[in-house]
Amino acid sequence: MTNDPTVQGVSLRALPKVSLHDHLDGALRPGTILELADAQGVDAPASDEAGLRRWFSQQCGAGSLPAYLKTFDLTVSVTQTAKALTRVAREYVADLAADGVIYGEVRWAPEQHVLGGLSLEDAVRAVQRGLEQGEDDADAAGHSIRVGQILSAMRQNDRAREIAELAVHFREQGVVGFDIAGPEDGYPASRHRDAFAYLAGEFMPVTVHAGEAAGPASIRSALLDGRALRLGHGVRVAEDLQVIEREGDEVQVQFGDLARWVRDREIPLELSVSSNLQTGAIAQWGNQLADHPFDLLHQLGFAVTVNTDNRTMSDTTLTRELALLVDAFEYDLDDLETFQFNAASAAFLPVEEREELVEMIGEGFEG
Repeated sequence: MTNDPTVQGVSLRALPKVSLHDHLDGALRPGTILELADAQGVDAPASDEAGLRRWFSQQCGAGSLPAYLKTFDLTVSVTQTAKALTRVAREYVADLAADGVIYGEVRWAPEQHVLGGLSLEDAVRAVQRGLEQGEDDADAAGHSIRVGQILSAMRQNDRAREIAELAVHFREQGVVGFDIAGPEDGYPASRHRDAFAYLAGEFMPVTVHAGEAAGPASIRSALLDGRALRLGHGVRVAEDLQVIEREGDEVQVQFGDLARWVRDREIPLELSVSSNLQTGAIAQWGNQLADHPFDLLHQLGFAVTVNTDNRTMSDTTLTRELALLVDAFEYDLDDLETFQFNAASAAFLPVEEREELVEMIGEGFEG
């Protein structure tokens, strides 16, 4: 695959995009990881960028979410200072701009970045400085981009209420939403009802990792206990669909109550096809991208969006994810535009700003 794939003669990289599910500590440049590791005395598993990329590929291709998440030990260990957080946030925005992104939401867990003495508040401010510097850099280069923070609480820990209050405190200072992340199986959203009730009372938008390493019950908890407006991944909602008959491009499906609710209420699915392959999220359907239920969900009218999840771990970009989907399912520009409209409509922004995004996407796809 080329670095600038095309569809119908149009550069995918140049098309305006919206990124909803992207982890900051999963998006560090390999060169930056090595520099920060050297400066901070952290042992890196490789001495050069190529070797580090290979290490991530090997570790993340084990087929399980816990194995995939283990690689974050490295990226988190080198981002324990305000300077490091600001740097990686600034570089992150530059990488989004190079990917054609015009609006992004980046999620990260402040509680994982206080081992070096930072307070939660200082960590959030450090990331915000980097994001704003990156936006200014992009603007100076002629690319308009805006990036908001989603603060994640680690679902296996007991700091969700504290992180929820942190998100609300910084809602006028760059934070647009809340999330829970980490090992999904065994840690449902119901463990953090108090935090989610508080967020609902403050009208703070919530997305919840669900339907990746656990099935429909996890999604149900995300919706009912977490009051999620979006589903982080959500791919395993397809388990609540029974395919009755296939004939060519036509498919007859029986909906379960959960799947029908998600589809009919247009609850956005933050799908990440490369990551889903690596973590085994789609193992029951197969181990090739063409086996991913993305297309089934799209054809049935679910609000599917395309995301990278972790650019470093999956060695990917949003441009590449779109190209992979084009290759697997023969999508055209109209399909890709729909995915971006879905993402823009799902952004944690006021409706007027979402409408502006939709308009920008429409103009960009018209050429």
